[in-house]
Amino acid sequence: MIDINDLHVAKRLMPMSFQVQPGDIIHVIGPNGSGKSTLLDVLSGLLSHQGNVRVNGESITHYDLQALAKIRAYLCQSDRPAFNMSVFQYLSLSIAKETASDVVESAVHEITTQLCITDKLGKSIHHLSGGEWQRARLAGVCLQVWPTLNPQAKLLLLDEPAAPLDVGQESLLYQMIDVMAKKGLTIIMSNHDLNRTLRHSDKVVVLKEGVLKAMGESKSLLTGELLTDIFNTQVTRIEHAGQAHLLFD
Repeated sequence: MIDINDLHVAKRLMPMSFQVQPGDIIHVIGPNGSGKSTLLDVLSGLLSHQGNVRVNGESITHYDLQALAKIRAYLCQSDRPAFNMSVFQYLSLSIAKETASDVVESAVHEITTQLCITDKLGKSIHHLSGGEWQRARLAGVCLQVWPTLNPQAKLLLLDEPAAPLDVGQESLLYQMIDVMAKKGLTIIMSNHDLNRTLRHSDKVVVLKEGVLKAMGESKSLLTGELLTDIFNTQVTRIEHAGQAHLLFD
């Protein structure tokens, strides 16, 4: 369980408290500048804060960077590194050296197949398209917390992971997230596609100007009235063919 209690960051996040369970898929939504990336930075253990963030009862402030890397993986918004290497070499950075080779091979095969980058393993990371590079980065963080490679892992954090992806690649992303959640990982990600949030998250954290405005089950919480207020634009929720859709003016 991830327990957030009275968490705040001066001038960036006002005090907030909530809990998430293993296997939960949580989307963090809100306008630009609302504090989504700040919240993920705090949960990753990389940003100083007030209040408490506990993973299975242990404060993340008690972990050094090496220990943090074993309990969570964080896909931040980032350009590719200046140094050059193959995709396979890049992915190997996420795997403990003492792991049995057959276990590594199985995990790499499953993840890269799921993300459709198996044929890119020998390619330079600097010769990848934006969507290919984002999927390689996603494969890396998934390997870092893959249960057979790292049984201590609890949490996968993703900051706008769909931003560089086309529609087909987005589908691969959400399928991969479902796989990770079914393996018991808690997934917390920021997102701008509210219809994806409506369909592909269990719960949603709604931020505006650093304030936690709402938190709850996505299908019941994401109403047109709430979203109109949060985003200052008209949002209408309709039901069609048994599925909810959000329409924007």
